[in-house]
Amino acid sequence: MVGLSGKTLLITGASRGIGRAIALRAARDGANIAVLGKTDAPNPKLAGTVHETVAAIEAAGGRGIACVCDVRFEDQVEAAVGKTIEHFGGIDILINNASAILLTSTLATDMKRFDLMHQINTRGTFLCSKACIPALAKSDNPHILMLSPPLNLDAKWFAPHLAYTMAKYGMSLCVLGLAEELRPRGIAVNALWPRTVIATAAVQNLLGGDPAMARARSVDIVSDAAHVILTRPSREFTGNFALDDEILASVGVTDLARYSHVPSEQLLPDLFL
Repeated sequence: MVGLSGKTLLITGASRGIGRAIALRAARDGANIAVLGKTDAPNPKLAGTVHETVAAIEAAGGRGIACVCDVRFEDQVEAAVGKTIEHFGGIDILINNASAILLTSTLATDMKRFDLMHQINTRGTFLCSKACIPALAKSDNPHILMLSPPLNLDAKWFAPHLAYTMAKYGMSLCVLGLAEELRPRGIAVNALWPRTVIATAAVQNLLGGDPAMARARSVDIVSDAAHVILTRPSREFTGNFALDDEILASVGVTDLARYSHVPSEQLLPDLFL
């Protein structure tokens, strides 16, 4: 096997959606994956647990461990990082995927939800990155990848849902700062964002339901783009705010029809683009 064979990935929010898809793509190469997530037992309202993702990883040809972890809490993150290093011998790649979303105006935003988004998105990304840096520095091709958008200070991205934009851009600011801070250590730090809405539980339950799902692409386009980034030399590709279709085009993949969740010529652009 090539690609990510033998590499160890720590992925936050990997019980479902994009995080799970990235895990399964790496597993097909024979990677080791630490699955971080809060969902330990099945939830009738939300499919997927850390244990189910580990089972899928192993069925796909990889090795997995389940880490029940809430990225808001430093002790839980440190325990997950320690468990990963103990089990697999190190960490080569960190995927900061865990995220909370609520698209509400300022007056409609409950401060508990404001805090949740900032604690998971911005603080969680910073914390997980900080916790993994010592292990990443020992890897021969270390990567940190944030699932966050390109920074765009146009007011139209702030006015409708200020709290969420601030929290999500906090992840992107971590890319901006960490890429330069860690450049001398050879640790790549990049962001990846989809051109279109992606068919996930968040879209189904919070962002438009069936009509939005019908204009979405599958999670596979993001996992395939992530794979391209993560297999690049870390010293040569860092500090980038990448879009999934552009990354795939850079390796000659331009026919994206297979990624449509439902065949459609009217795909729905994602936020911040």
